[in-house]
Amino acid sequence: MKEKELLDLGYKKYSGDNIDIFFHQEICEHSGKCINGSNKVFDTDRRPWIVADNENYEKVKNIIHQCPSGALKYILK
Repeated sequence: MKEKELLDLGYKKYSGDNIDIFFHQEICEHSGKCINGSNKVFDTDRRPWIVADNENYEKVKNIIHQCPSGALKYILK
């Protein structure tokens, strides 16, 4: 999907140097796969709770692929 499509669907964008992460709160099933995958990138105690550049973008991609609900998406730059 393209950025505009994701934003139009209600996803929020978190920008990084190599990857942009998109999150849709209403779709999230709270499985914890993102937080357990990397609390450096995904940390609900921090604002913003997603910091895309806190891990290698390949690791971030792999974590997002594990999201069971589709609440997390990404676009590589």
